[in-house]
Amino acid sequence: MKRREMLAAASGFAAAVLPGAALAQGVGSKMDAGRQIIDLRKYYLPVGPKKERFNDFLRDAAIPALNRLGVKPVGVFIVLYGANVPSPTLYILLPYDSLEAWSAAKERLAVDTIFLEAGAPVLDCPILDPAFLRSESTLLRAFKNMPTVETPPQTAGNKPRLFEMRTYESHSVKAGMKKIEMFNEGGEIEIFRRTSLNPVFFGETLTGTQMPSLTYMLCHDNMETRDANWGKFAQDPDWLKLREMEKYKDTVSNITDIILRPTDYSQI
Repeated sequence: MKRREMLAAASGFAAAVLPGAALAQGVGSKMDAGRQIIDLRKYYLPVGPKKERFNDFLRDAAIPALNRLGVKPVGVFIVLYGANVPSPTLYILLPYDSLEAWSAAKERLAVDTIFLEAGAPVLDCPILDPAFLRSESTLLRAFKNMPTVETPPQTAGNKPRLFEMRTYESHSVKAGMKKIEMFNEGGEIEIFRRTSLNPVFFGETLTGTQMPSLTYMLCHDNMETRDANWGKFAQDPDWLKLREMEKYKDTVSNITDIILRPTDYSQI
């Protein structure tokens, strides 16, 4: 076997057994240009009035500072429905133009004097009075057929809206990559658009829990329109053909579905 063939085989083996190897391939390369890195944060807040301190911090300090770094729009969401999601919980959606921009953000915020002053009640809180209980972060890479976060039309004028966030887990990296292909080359994203499911983002998990997996977010006017549009999707002729393709069967082993409501200061 030639050296080039050996390297290709080794790379394929790594992708088959190591989620990080598979999902990191191409990050920062020319093929990856234009695809955002999405930092999906989850914050567990204390029960009672103290949780408003963290909301004030996000609205008055963190989001303006992130916007100054070019991180926008920033979405902040409250959980309405979702299995095994404790309350109160906030989800924060942070889109970065590159992995380098994501990596540099923390250090840049640390020298932003406006941010440090405005955020002092949270940044400098004492150990016995924390602003949040704990946080988790999932890093996603936007799909090539939807490379950036899209602000839904309902956001204009701050119209009533709900968001649905779904995570698809796969039993292997290969199966997960095949499901991503189904959304991209298979045309499933376009079926979502055609049936008014209003996608906000699609992302493959680079780091986080529930790997290998992908996560996407949809916007609905309300639960009634959500149900109606999912009904349209289920009957779409192209979807009916796509789901019967043998190469796309058995690619999803578990689905997590969460319904979210935006905060009054969310930019999405």
